[in-house]
This record gives sequence, structure tokens and C-alpha cells, in this order.
Amino acid sequence: MKETNNNRQIQVVDLSIQFNKDKFKALNQVSFEIEKGKTLGLVGESGSGKSLSSLAIMGLLPKNANITEGKIYFSNSKQTDNLLNFSESKYRKLRGRSISMIFQEPMTSLNPTITCGKQVSEIISIHSPLSTKEIKAKTIELFNEVKLPRAEKIFKSYPHEISGGQKQRVMIAMAIALKPQLLIADEPTTALDVTVQKDILKLLSELQKKNGMSILFITHDLGVVKDIADDIVVMHKGVIVEKGNAKDVLTNPQHSYTKGLLGSKPPQNERPERLKTVASFLDKDNSKFKLIETKERKKQHQKIYSISPELELINLTTSFSLKKNFFGKTTEELKAVNNVSFELYKGETLGLVGESGCGKTTLGRTILKLETASGGQILYKGKNIFNYNKKEMIAFRKKFQIIFQDPYSSLNPKLTVGATIMEVMTVHHILNNKTERFNKTINLLKKVGLDEKHFNHYPHEFSGGQRQRIGIARALALEPEFIICDESVSALDVSVQAQVLNLLNDLKDEFALTYIFISHDLSVVRYMSDRVIVMNKGKIEEIGEADKIYNNPQSAYTKTLINSIPGNKFKS
Repeated sequence: MKETNNNRQIQVVDLSIQFNKDKFKALNQVSFEIEKGKTLGLVGESGSGKSLSSLAIMGLLPKNANITEGKIYFSNSKQTDNLLNFSESKYRKLRGRSISMIFQEPMTSLNPTITCGKQVSEIISIHSPLSTKEIKAKTIELFNEVKLPRAEKIFKSYPHEISGGQKQRVMIAMAIALKPQLLIADEPTTALDVTVQKDILKLLSELQKKNGMSILFITHDLGVVKDIADDIVVMHKGVIVEKGNAKDVLTNPQHSYTKGLLGSKPPQNERPERLKTVASFLDKDNSKFKLIETKERKKQHQKIYSISPELELINLTTSFSLKKNFFGKTTEELKAVNNVSFELYKGETLGLVGESGCGKTTLGRTILKLETASGGQILYKGKNIFNYNKKEMIAFRKKFQIIFQDPYSSLNPKLTVGATIMEVMTVHHILNNKTERFNKTINLLKKVGLDEKHFNHYPHEFSGGQRQRIGIARALALEPEFIICDESVSALDVSVQAQVLNLLNDLKDEFALTYIFISHDLSVVRYMSDRVIVMNKGKIEEIGEADKIYNNPQSAYTKTLINSIPGNKFKS
């Protein structure tokens, strides 16, 4: 303990962390500070050490992680303490009351068996002598403060009954319940739609001004911190490579890694054939990729749309029962896909964009007959797939493959990568024997940027980006003509995202593929797509050439989506 008069809320000094089994330091002499009432953006990709830094501040490091050197000073109104000297019992008094944390995935952070209201009430009851009635009133007041609709109803709701954005607001209410001096927000908007993300960032800024708290905002996306941070610290492989005023770092980055994080995102005003990756900047690769000019793009589109469409959706509707009466008859239903019609042409990438719940994923799954349509038709080469027999459906499924959002949950953890890819070939009788399938699997692994040695590895041994490549290889194993990419890059770091987008475009050219590219990120969809469909509440809001929709949206909803992209502003 020491007396202090400075304006620092938290000061991390030369912090180094080493895991028991590893000789290298996962965190190496990291130093940063946050002024009272200010926001520090801590930026870096997975494995950079940013989340490890926050866990050290919270005293929540895993048991196999050892702090080998450093100090973490935390200041309240009277004194500054080195948190590394705190006992667990002293830390428990600090957590929630003085330092609080919002985690990336609210569904796994909230207890699915306890109502939202009770989970927030528990935090208040532990640290306060209020009565049950007073605690409930305080919780509902917090829900209103974080702008949750129907606070009384959500108080009684379970996490699975509310949206992702609402779950994150419940987590924020829990985090600010005791008015902490420091709020740590660990990737709080990564899994959210751009519009919800914008709302959450605005909410955090408003709560900060109201309560005077400091914020440590952790993200891999420099575009996000642009809207919230006063200062930025950029981390790479356990060390700080750059730090300074947010505006200075974002407008004039000095380190190649920072330049890479900024340069890996699809540009808004041009269309390069390939995206640069962080590795390009670290290798000092100053070469410029060829830009696809408007004339060239128009020529490509004339070729694509000069032939008849391969797939036609006519008044497609997919409904889910919300309520049934005593006799099992549906009395209330949700039309997740509502009277949707469009065509898909051979060789095009058709973007499908919209917020969570708009129906885009249900639409993709209905095309594959993973969901049952309740009306309309899907014509493949003029024939309605709803009339297919079993043999025709198996042939159709070979031609139409899907790459899922979460590459870990979509891979069998008990099967090696090689066995996973070979399994689909065996089921669909691709090639003649095991040796031929083995050789094809090795070629596919190399095609997606992996090695022969990875054949006998299990999914948990790979990074998120590598697992997504495995999912792509599995889809390619059946030699499909069409691939539905369902949010297949949304959970990836910006540089890994750029690598996967480049890979998808390369494979499209090599194998003459046609894509339906589903995402809530309009900037990524615009870069990848020939045409874009904007969906809202199960219906098509707008459809057209990607650049035209991005630069001149006709729908107010589309304008809102574009306005919500971090750092973007639609000029009407």
C-alpha cells in the first residue's frame, strides 16, 4: 500500500507471465496505465496476451500461469495498492465492487438455469444489506439504465429467451451494479451485429460519463476502438508494439503490426483482388495488389448474368411454431423466411446480410433442406427440390455444401482431421478406395494452406483460423458446385479473416464455385459479393449489385446497417 495523488486508476508495470510447461513468456514486461474516467483500448489478435493482462488484473489467471515479475497498482480515492499482494479473500471484496468485467460471450457467462433478474440480484445481495424488494427494484432500475426493453419481463426471463444484444446488456448491468471504478470489457461486441455493437459502444460511453468509471476495452478490431477509446495499446505475441493517443495511433500508425491490423480489413472505397494480411506488413511487403476496376467488374457480371440462373427461390416461406393449443395446433408462429424470391447464377457470389434474427441463416438451411419450408418453391435447374426422391436429394446435397460459423462445434472432436475429411467421401462414394481418398485428403489440406502432418491431428490442436480451413477442405471433398458460407469469418481475427477471404476467392476461381455468403458485416459482404440481398425480419429489404447498395442504399434499414459499421458514415 502507498499513498497517491495521481490521476491513474490502474497502472500495470513490467508485467510478465509464464505458463508452467512453456519456457517463453506469454506476457513479457507489459506496461500501461488508465487515467480515471478514461478508456484504454487494448488491441491485438488471439494469443497476443490482451485477455491474459485483464485476467491478471482481476486475479483470475489459470493455475498453470505464473507472474514472474511486475506490479499492478490500483487506486481508489485514498490510496494505491499493488493487487499482486492481495489474498484471494481480499480480491473477492474487490471484484464486482471496485473492478468488474464483461466477457465476450454472454451466453456462456450467464447461468442458463437462473433468471436474468436473479443473476444480477445476487451480485447486489452479496455486497449490500438491502431487502429482497429493494434489490429487485435496484435490478430493474439497472435494466432500465442499460436500456433493456420490458425490464420487468426480462427480470423473469432466462438467458435463452432473450437476444444476444439483450444478454450482453444483462452482463453490463451485472458489471455496473456496484458502480465499479474500473470496468474491463473483454471483446464485448465481437459476436454482435454491427447495429447492436454500435448501441453497446454508445451505452458504455454513456455509463462511463454518468458513473465516472475507467474502462479497459479489449478487442482485435482497431475500427471498434476508434469510437470509444481515448488511448490505445497494441499487443503482439505478449509484448506491446505501440501505444499512444487513439487518434494518433489510428491515423498515423508507426509499427508494421498496427498497420497490418488496420490494413487487413476490406477497404471501403476500392476492391483489391486480394486482401493484405498482417504478415504482409510485418514482412515489409509494400507491393500493391491489383484493383478490380469498375469496367472489369461490369464485364464479369455481363458474363455471369447472360445465362439462365441455376437456382431459383419462388415465394419461399419457413415458419416456426411459437405456441400450440391443447390439440397440438399452432396458434402463433414466426415466419423466419417470409415470401422470399431471388435467383442464383453460376459463378456468382451472392451476399446475404442482415441482423441476427433476420432469417438469413434459416434461408441458407432451408435451401439445403436442413429446415423444412412451409411454402414456396426452390428450383434447381428448373426442377423443384421439394419433389426430389431420396436419391436425387443425396446428389443435390453433394453439389450444395455449407461452411458453418463455428468451426470447432461443427467438427467431431473425436475424429482426426484426416478422418473427418475422408468420412464424407466414404459416405458419398467419392473415389474407389481408401488410398485414393487419403491422397485426395492430403491434396485438399495443402490446398487450404495446411500440411500433410496435420492429417492425424485433432480439432482442438488447431487455431480458429486453421479449423475454418479444415471446414473448407471438408466442404471441397465432395467436389461441390455451390457453397453456403454461413458467418464463416465472423469469429476470426481481422488478419485470419483476410486469409480465409483470400482463400475462398482463390478456390472459387480454381473450382468454378458459386457462393451464398452470409454475414452481418456489410463491409465484408460488399467486398466478397457480386450482388447483395439485405434481409430484415424474414423479408428481402433490398437486392442489387454490391457496390451500388453499399454506396447508394435505397432502404432506411440498409442505411442504418452501413452507418453502424465502425468508422463508417453514410453520406446521404
